[in-house]
Amino acid sequence: MSTTLSLPAADGRALAVRLELPADAEPVAWALFAHCFTCDAGLESASRIARALASERIAVARLDFTGRAEAGERADADGVVATPADLAAVAAGLAASGRAPVILVGHSLGGTALLVAAREIPSARAMVTIGSPDDPATAGELLIGASREALAHGRAAVEFAGVRYTLTRELFDALRPPAVADALRDSALPLLVFHSPADETVPLAEAQQLFAAAHHPKSFVSLDDADHLITRAHDAEYVADVVASWVRRYVDVHPHRSRPELEQGTGVVATTGATGFHTEILAGGHPLVADEPASVGGTETGPSPYDLLAAALGACTSMTLQMYARRKGWPLESATVRLLHKKIHALDEDEVPAVAVRLDHIDRELELEGPLDDEQRARLAEIADRCPVHKTLEQGVTVSTAVKPRT
Repeated sequence: MSTTLSLPAADGRALAVRLELPADAEPVAWALFAHCFTCDAGLESASRIARALASERIAVARLDFTGRAEAGERADADGVVATPADLAAVAAGLAASGRAPVILVGHSLGGTALLVAAREIPSARAMVTIGSPDDPATAGELLIGASREALAHGRAAVEFAGVRYTLTRELFDALRPPAVADALRDSALPLLVFHSPADETVPLAEAQQLFAAAHHPKSFVSLDDADHLITRAHDAEYVADVVASWVRRYVDVHPHRSRPELEQGTGVVATTGATGFHTEILAGGHPLVADEPASVGGTETGPSPYDLLAAALGACTSMTLQMYARRKGWPLESATVRLLHKKIHALDEDEVPAVAVRLDHIDRELELEGPLDDEQRARLAEIADRCPVHKTLEQGVTVSTAVKPRT
């Protein structure tokens, strides 16, 4: 669930912030995510990380360095890149509306800026950097040239991927190595550093210097051959999973996981946003996601609805097999169920007269581990058909639909 709001920067200009919210649950905490200055809100790695945190009941306020909230929006010639003071001002604005950030996540230059800004964000409990430089003035040709011009003339215009940006002397002054070193020395925040040895934009040595200067507790995660923007889906998913897991040490994500009826395991809520098919699900108070394949417009961030249907049958089948084997005292060590959903043509004319119909069909294969004899294995194959979900699918389900009144 996403929305946007406008918050003032340190100089009063408006910065657009995108909020990523948990589906049908109150957040237990907030995170502030500062993108790299050449990234917008549509960057897939940022979206995946934000969604992963939202699934842990941590809402995310995402800010790119020129305050663009929507993917594809172009900064004009005066698209001034935000400074650490601007990030602190945004954090204060969030706090004033009851959204004080406890987790700080920064990508590239955004990470360095958040490290410096963290001293002015009293609500912060933990910090994450992704591909961030220790000294932006020496990290990559684009920033090296821009820093020289900005420090000499007050402003530097740079162009990246067809979009123009303005970097100021104030930005590079705030991110000079002594300022970054002071921020790391004074910070008591736990730090998680991600960096790729193959990063051609910000050398690995930059992250090594950040990590060496930081106090414990601190952790370093190598991203192997990932690129600077984390453009590959599996790299972004890895970062998202690690961040979502790591923050549990510093944020209690269990209170108020969902509404009471969901905590009792009696309901499922699914929410799909206005774009794409990524769907946040709460099932019995437990977060899940669903999506569609890229071939039909999805982003493949989760299983399809039919995959989830087959998963329900598989889980019910394996549980039923173990329940029966334990009651009988049989040595079933593990029960693995493999399923494949597909559509098949109905061939029985008595069953489907005069029309061509495609029926849903699920192939199910059982893998039974343990010293079972042939008679026991055959009996377990029969028992598989008795699992409750199997019976429900065979008998059919009636669904009643109503639209919730506006409030």
